[in-house]
Amino acid sequence: MTDDPFTAHRSLLFTVAYELLGSAADADDVVQETWLRWAAVERSAVRDPRAYLVRIVTRQALNRLRTLARRREEYVGEWLPEPLLTSPDVADDVELAESVSLAMLTVLETLGPVERAVLVLHEVFAVPYDEIAAAVGRSSAAVRQIAHRAREHVAARRPRRAVGRAEQQRVVERFLAAVTAGDVQGLLDVLAPDVVVVADGGGLAPASRRPLVGSAKVAAALARFAEFAPDVRMTTALVNGAVAARLDPGGPFETAVAFVVEDGRISRMYAVRNPQKLGRLDAVSELRR
Repeated sequence: MTDDPFTAHRSLLFTVAYELLGSAADADDVVQETWLRWAAVERSAVRDPRAYLVRIVTRQALNRLRTLARRREEYVGEWLPEPLLTSPDVADDVELAESVSLAMLTVLETLGPVERAVLVLHEVFAVPYDEIAAAVGRSSAAVRQIAHRAREHVAARRPRRAVGRAEQQRVVERFLAAVTAGDVQGLLDVLAPDVVVVADGGGLAPASRRPLVGSAKVAAALARFAEFAPDVRMTTALVNGAVAARLDPGGPFETAVAFVVEDGRISRMYAVRNPQKLGRLDAVSELRR
């Protein structure tokens, strides 16, 4: 039924779960668990279905985060969020695009589960503190304090400013042209001097297990890649609300690369190579807030 609140808010619920978990597969499971609980509820007793559903999905996501903690501790190499192919309207919503960017999701990973839930629900989805308190099992006063600490933590680690899609596209295309040509100077021109590259192979695809830092090291590594993989096809796509790169879809070099662009240069790159995380790049994921 199109007028069922769960159906109406399903994309919102998926977005909340994904922002809390960084995994589309786990977000799908949490949304399904939310549906099972919603199906058992006496609807006439629910005054605000949206708030009720957000509360359920938050609780289920927090439960899932606790079970995921050990899995991520045992993960091989760097862990990055699962990239999603997104529509232009996500990119046009600047706040939503920033909140689902791989850069921001990676920062959110440095928060505790409750801190992450409080920050995401209040800052991204404008959920009032009293509703968040009910969802996370804390008092409203405690939630306000948690939100303040989480904001300060994230502010110290987030990119300095967001750039428009046109600038993202221009910088990423310059980068791809330099990689394709094996142009070391071109790479040095488009990379920030202190650029950081984080790669996630999950032990299933070749990837550095530690971040690569500095434009000289990154340019040299990328130039070698161009030499050994001259036929790799590179395209751009909107991934997690920003212009990203896809390398050789379906081939042995399949990779999704997200970028942080600052002052006309690339300051951070997130390269997801784990094949188990690349399944959401063939169909657009509906993200809403």
